[in-house]
Amino acid sequence: MATAPELLEPVSPAVIRAMGVLDVPEVFAIERESYPFPWSAGIFRDCLRVGYFCRVITVEERICGYGVMSLGAGEVHILNLCIAEAERSRGFGRSMLEHLLVHGAAMGMSEAFLEVRPSNCAALALYRSLGFEQVGLRRGYYQAVNGREDACVLKLTLRARRATDT
Repeated sequence: MATAPELLEPVSPAVIRAMGVLDVPEVFAIERESYPFPWSAGIFRDCLRVGYFCRVITVEERICGYGVMSLGAGEVHILNLCIAEAERSRGFGRSMLEHLLVHGAAMGMSEAFLEVRPSNCAALALYRSLGFEQVGLRRGYYQAVNGREDACVLKLTLRARRATDT
């Protein structure tokens, strides 16, 4: 006799909220575990101090990832977007990126830019799935274990979006 599959506990919905100074240690821990050449905790504090758009994504009040974006001159620049390794492939990166883009469009920005390592296939796939296109290459942009790595410069034309569009 067949039995019903075991019911899994539903995953609590993710919440995206403003990053605060008290979040920096947890954000920095994710950054440090994710990259061989991470941003320092001081860089995150500086981003908050100068007023960049800094957000965290949480599940049950535990930070799972973050995004940092600057806005100006009609453009947004995604400076950092990272999801904790254990939380990847659950849609959190897409949710955070869409949140940043919606905010940029709502603020009247017309274009979004970011840099990404050509070796970061998962990030490239995410960005391309949302319509980003490569518009340039920055030679030797990133530190790498064996010297330097190039950065693909990606661009997306923003359209007016409502929070309900994503």
